[in-house]
Amino acid sequence: MDKFVVRGGNPLLGTIKVSGAKNSALPCMAAAILTEDEVILENIPQVRDIETERKLLTSMGAEVELGYGRAQHRTHIKCAVLSDPVAKYEIVKTMRASSLVLGPLIARTGMARVAMPGGCAIGGRPIDLHIKGLEAMGATITQEHGYLEARATRLKGARILFDKITVTGTEDLLMAATLAEGESIFENCAREPEVTDLAALLNAMGAKIEGAGASTIRVQGVSKPTARATASTPTASRPAPSSSPEPSPAATST
Repeated sequence: MDKFVVRGGNPLLGTIKVSGAKNSALPCMAAAILTEDEVILENIPQVRDIETERKLLTSMGAEVELGYGRAQHRTHIKCAVLSDPVAKYEIVKTMRASSLVLGPLIARTGMARVAMPGGCAIGGRPIDLHIKGLEAMGATITQEHGYLEARATRLKGARILFDKITVTGTEDLLMAATLAEGESIFENCAREPEVTDLAALLNAMGAKIEGAGASTIRVQGVSKPTARATASTPTASRPAPSSSPEPSPAATST
């Protein structure tokens, strides 16, 4: 589509139900990888990336039920068995958020093989920030034929300063740190509401995360999530739960 043409002059009448935010829903779906228990997400938007994420999780062995209409956009995810921890290129080629499964997969299974969208070389892309963070936590990561392969016996907590603000990088490492050994401290974190929403879900699952929504986030790793969790995907921004966001630096990447 080249352009939208809007002709005004008429009053707007009626009501609509606003669906949840895709940018909150995708990392929350990926977070279900961390636990064997069921995760229920409500108000999930009916968009293509959500269906792609469902296919991705299902291909790994998860049970995913997307509910629309009368089900109030309620999604049930259960990753009791992850028989194939691979994000295949043919599934994720159209979804930039595919890197969000890298952290939770290596934290839960000790290995992950994730296709880069387009099979491209890493170069200076923001995925570098995911890799640097996971390597600081003890992962060994290689790239071959458009795939990232990561391995670790168990990730270890680390102090990580992001070179520039990255939303998906913050989310990916938050999930990885949830099951890491010891404490992780992340600085220059993204402060977008989707980061706060993910942290709230992780805490509901038994994680120990403080500071989401601020520039510094602390995570005390746990051996495994301890609770079945339900979360609602918001339709608009919400303030961070602990401290007021600071002005964002100019450099930001997704």
